[in-house]
Amino acid sequence: MNFGLYFLSKNLLRIVFFSLVLMFSCSVKAQTQENPALLRKQISSSGNTTQKIALLLRLSNYYITKKGELKADLDSAAILNRQAKALNMKSGDPMSAGKLIFLDAKIDKERGRKTIAFSNMKQALSYFENHHFKEQAGEAYNELSYMYDNKPEYFDTKIKLKEKALELFKNSGSKLNQAGVLKDLGELYYIKENPDKALGLLKESLSIYQSVKFRELQSVYNLISQVEIQKADYEEALRYGLLAEKTAESVNDYSLQMCSIYSNIGMVYYYLRKNDDAMKYWEKSLATAKKNKDNTYIRTVANNISTMLIRQKKFKQAITMIQEYRERYPIVDQNFEMSENYILFSTYTILKQFNEAEAYYKKLVAYYGENAEKNNQQASLLRSFVFYHYQTRNFDKMYREARLFDSIAKNNGNDMLRSENHLMWFKADSIQGKYLDAIQHYQLYKKLSDSVFNGEKSKQINSLKIQFETEQKDKNIQLLTQKAKLQDIKIANDTFIRYVFIGSILALILFAALLYNRSRLKSNANKNLELKRKQIDEQNEQLKKLLSEKEWLLKEIHHRVKNNLQIVISLLNTQSAYLDNEDALMAIQNSQHRMHAMSLIHQKLYQSDNLSMIDMSWYIYELITYIKECYSSDRKINFTVDTDKVFLDVAQAVPMGLIVNEAVNNTVKYAFPDDRKGEVFVSFKNIGDDLCELRISDNGVGLPEDFNIEETESLGMNLMRGLTDQLDGTFHLENKGGLKVTITFRKNTEITPSN
Repeated sequence: MNFGLYFLSKNLLRIVFFSLVLMFSCSVKAQTQENPALLRKQISSSGNTTQKIALLLRLSNYYITKKGELKADLDSAAILNRQAKALNMKSGDPMSAGKLIFLDAKIDKERGRKTIAFSNMKQALSYFENHHFKEQAGEAYNELSYMYDNKPEYFDTKIKLKEKALELFKNSGSKLNQAGVLKDLGELYYIKENPDKALGLLKESLSIYQSVKFRELQSVYNLISQVEIQKADYEEALRYGLLAEKTAESVNDYSLQMCSIYSNIGMVYYYLRKNDDAMKYWEKSLATAKKNKDNTYIRTVANNISTMLIRQKKFKQAITMIQEYRERYPIVDQNFEMSENYILFSTYTILKQFNEAEAYYKKLVAYYGENAEKNNQQASLLRSFVFYHYQTRNFDKMYREARLFDSIAKNNGNDMLRSENHLMWFKADSIQGKYLDAIQHYQLYKKLSDSVFNGEKSKQINSLKIQFETEQKDKNIQLLTQKAKLQDIKIANDTFIRYVFIGSILALILFAALLYNRSRLKSNANKNLELKRKQIDEQNEQLKKLLSEKEWLLKEIHHRVKNNLQIVISLLNTQSAYLDNEDALMAIQNSQHRMHAMSLIHQKLYQSDNLSMIDMSWYIYELITYIKECYSSDRKINFTVDTDKVFLDVAQAVPMGLIVNEAVNNTVKYAFPDDRKGEVFVSFKNIGDDLCELRISDNGVGLPEDFNIEETESLGMNLMRGLTDQLDGTFHLENKGGLKVTITFRKNTEITPSN
């Protein structure tokens, strides 16, 4: 037998995991689920002193339980407590007074002032008990238990405090607090290696949680799984472990709790020797630990993986992994460091690299004692020490520790460990030539191993006997049940046939009635539909006639408006023949151009089938052509028009046409003095989201440098700005290398052009 590998597979994983339990269990409390911003808003708006105190205490507790234990959070909690205390001096609420002492104690505990925290918590406890506040007294007892370190010597004290808290929670009817304390007690008894007691408490906790519809049960399931591992009931351990995983996923919990769940399921598979499944879950656990940036968990899961590598005889990979993770993820915890030293010591011993093994042996002896009498790991460590001294042929120390180990195993009634110990003893005696002692130890080995075998065999026989008797009874019960079922089936069949026959007749009658009723309804509906169709046809004819008349009237109106504007233009032209004043003639000419711009719109409307929308590409082209014709043909100005096919209604087409008219006329008149050559560019585009952009630019002389659009008295410029406002658009001038006028506005979409 390879004692080294056997020893590792049975004990290494347990020691590593147990060190994690001591660090993680019995001290972790969930952060209060509060919204600090909302609480602060409620505090500032609250006019009720009692309510304000309660809100301040809730916000203070939030900062105390917030993850990270930052000084700023604890300072915030202390400030909020002082504010609540000042208000409570006025109101004199006894419950709030006790809670203030209680929260002060929690703040001192988080700050590391243990002595003051103990004193304040005992003061709060005394206050709650004197005022008969049972639930709050229970909370004080429970919080007091968290103030003791997670060391074996304090476990009994923690248990007594939690039992007092449990009694008070039962008397006050606080179900959630009861379940929480029962879970903590189960955890403590699990660490004390009392799995039966732990399992009872945890299942009671689970039952209470379920009775109040509490959903986040993953931690309870995970603890039950760990206890089942301790009892070596791996089937139940796996069932509860998978339940924990499923529950955590359902509530979206991927915190360190999920890391613990994955690690625990991996351990179950490890004991079941399903190595691939174990590695799969440990890798998931490692990824979760890294995501949560928790070095302790990262190192723990890495150590689990290293034990699997050792099982697979990949010793160097296991050692390298432990050493690399030590360097990359440092933690300050001597107990944890010793658990890793233990793995390395045992691995080097198996590899017979005794120089390296000796270095770790000395560290273990310094921490646990030469006989492993310190820090609650004596039995496991003594086995490794016995094996180490056997391998290094230090038989004096080996015999001494083998005798001590045999005594401990005998007191614990563990014949399996004693048989392994005597077998190693036998080998040591044989090497030294102590054949009589060797025979004696071999006989003890056989006797103890046979005892274990016979005990197991007796259990198996009794189990098979019970199983056989149970199966026989089950067969008899099944036979009687089958007979009863056959009789029930026969009766049910007869009843069913009878009911089917009656139901069929009723269904036929009902179906016939429905068919008749449906026929009548359909006939009436057809008559009504025919009458309505005739009425709709008549109304449609009337509407078509009205629509035709309306279209004719609109065309006539647009025609008349266009003719009237042309008459006004002619009158103005006649009037200009009798005027000598240049300014008056210019004003008349400008008015004629503006009216022509409007008349074009009405001309287009009565000439087209669409009486509501103008095609602006056609309109702008016609308007530019008209303006060019109005001025002398020898002007050396070249016009470039680039427009999209955009349709505007009359309300937007008129102001836009006037803007184009003003801008182009001003350009022709002022941009190119002394018959200079020039380019005028007119663009009208749909730039997306129903936005239209009109751009009129030239390469002429531009505006004077001191030109101020806000102070100008130019009628054309003011007219363009006013018309832009009418369009709800933006007006922009750019006086660079000529003048550029840019107007952007949103097209009306209430009316769309017809095809």
